[in-house]
Amino acid sequence: MYIPAHFNMKDETFAFDIIKEHSFATLISQHNGMPFATHLPLILNKGHSSLYGHFARPNPQWKEIKNQTVLAIFHGPHCYISPSWYETKKAVPTWNYVTVHVYGEVELVEDEDELMSSLQDMVLKYEAPDSSYRLQDIDAEFLGGMNKGIQGFKININKIEGKAKLSQNHPIQRQELIINQLEQCSNTDEQQISLLMKANLKKDR
Repeated sequence: MYIPAHFNMKDETFAFDIIKEHSFATLISQHNGMPFATHLPLILNKGHSSLYGHFARPNPQWKEIKNQTVLAIFHGPHCYISPSWYETKKAVPTWNYVTVHVYGEVELVEDEDELMSSLQDMVLKYEAPDSSYRLQDIDAEFLGGMNKGIQGFKININKIEGKAKLSQNHPIQRQELIINQLEQCSNTDEQQISLLMKANLKKDR
């Protein structure tokens, strides 16, 4: 990924937070000699060394993915930045965003206990805290049949790179003008970008 120095995400903890909070990823590998992508949730393990996920078995991507070095892209908040917000007319539109790229080798999960553990972690992550749904309460025969329709895998992480494009290349006064405009937007992405920009300014002072 092209990362200018002032957009480089140096804080690994921040990168892991983006992975956890925006865990619906784009997983890219080679299949039949061409790039192939699947959009799916990926769960970071407690040691931050692996990502767990599963394919639907009819998806051909898993059939060649073992031992491949793949790319998982996690898209954080993003939004349009209008030059009309600036103190100058000598400006052009841009886009602010946060993204994390994870590279690693794929290992297919064949052990049923490891697969079930990863599925339980996924359910616990996405179900509401007060939800009555528990994977362990599902009929074992039914669950076993459903599990035959998926292929579990894990990505053993060997490289993480992050980019936080938050107008750091602009003067502080202009960044404050952008934040002021974003705070007036009701959209979640604009609100999140404004908060990240404010946190950046605090670090620089």
